[in-house]
Amino acid sequence: MTTATPSRRPRVVIVGGGFGGLEAARGLRKAPVDVTLIDRTNHYLFQPLLYQVATGLLSPADIAAPTRFLLRRQKNAKVLMADVESIDPVGRVVRADGGRLEVPYDYLVVAPGARHSYFGHPEWERLAPGLKTLADARELRQRFLLAFEDAEKSADPAEQKALLTFVVIGAGPTGVELAGILPEIAHRVIRTEFRRIDPTQARVLLLEGGPRVLPAFPEALAERAHRDLEKLGVDVRTGALVTAITPDAVSVGEERIPTRTVFWAAGNAASPLIRSLGAKTDRAGRALVESDLSLPGRPEVFVIGDAAAAALLPGVDLPAGPSPQWVPGLAAAAEQMGAHAAKMIVRTLENQPHRPFTYRNRGELAIIGRNKAVANFGKFTITGRFAFLTWLFVHLMLLVGFRNRVSVFLEWGYAYLTYRLGARLITDPESTRAARRAGDRSGG
Repeated sequence: MTTATPSRRPRVVIVGGGFGGLEAARGLRKAPVDVTLIDRTNHYLFQPLLYQVATGLLSPADIAAPTRFLLRRQKNAKVLMADVESIDPVGRVVRADGGRLEVPYDYLVVAPGARHSYFGHPEWERLAPGLKTLADARELRQRFLLAFEDAEKSADPAEQKALLTFVVIGAGPTGVELAGILPEIAHRVIRTEFRRIDPTQARVLLLEGGPRVLPAFPEALAERAHRDLEKLGVDVRTGALVTAITPDAVSVGEERIPTRTVFWAAGNAASPLIRSLGAKTDRAGRALVESDLSLPGRPEVFVIGDAAAAALLPGVDLPAGPSPQWVPGLAAAAEQMGAHAAKMIVRTLENQPHRPFTYRNRGELAIIGRNKAVANFGKFTITGRFAFLTWLFVHLMLLVGFRNRVSVFLEWGYAYLTYRLGARLITDPESTRAARRAGDRSGG
């Protein structure tokens, strides 16, 4: 079923230039369509390594590349940098930039990713930033490094202790990897660089509301990760539900933990853009999609990546019971979904029936620290140094572009051999301090 008029080529609009969106665009490179990719930034970002930008190990350019550059040879594709605000599925129009930009479509791929979920406490975002964009990474890096600078200036031991206490909320892969690298920086990289304070006295707490870290991993790997984190000096607390975050403390039940630096890795919510589609959603705001990733009743609209609630097994009705098995929110899954959406558009143009999406598990990996990692490949698991090297190799190969691979390889090698970081700069301290002062005024 071709929805476009015969007088012109079908128009495919892709909202979001992340893993899924970029893969969908590339999947249409030989199709007789005109592709428009719309994203609020001008770059593709390799999010799995974003925490290394946040901690100064890598620079932003190491894990990002201009979207126009990546699609420069694809003649049927163009890129628009715009902030999409709504989608009209009846009129088949994407609206952006305050309504100043309207882009009509015949086929639509929605891949806006996810945003942070603060579980009904949006006021916590200013005090506990998450990690989704390069701007987030810069903010986290500045807060982490500024804490040591402010502690060096303080003569109050209690204030110094609070400044040198870092709390990471959420023990999924991002939280575990972030919590694991912080003590290594404090205890090894900068331990001799200050005179009034001792960076090795810095504390890192990892708070997880559930019963264990890495809940998506097998229990044995989660236990191994827990032990490795504790060996690195991380205070891991499970069953620790955060009840309050203020500018000077985090509360877990009745316990108050004095701290000035809190990082959020606890939850995600789908982009609010999904609501404009009028689709049924799950509790996280993800669209409940058909087995081919299209919206029910809208075969020309595909929702992929973190914005889609797709059954792990084709043919399972949605919602599938109290604990449905969803396609995981991983980069590999988003790429596979993007490729599938592109294939379904091509099949529609060729008057062929759609096929259900089948997720192929390529494994889950999480790095804990130096020579410490866990990896789950379904039929087998690995831990320790071998998992650490596997993690390095896999992420190096997944980076876009030869230049990025070489740069990251050299940065990793330099850091591993010397315990030094190449991007440990504070570039805009006043913006971070202003955000903190705003938090003080709001009362947290």
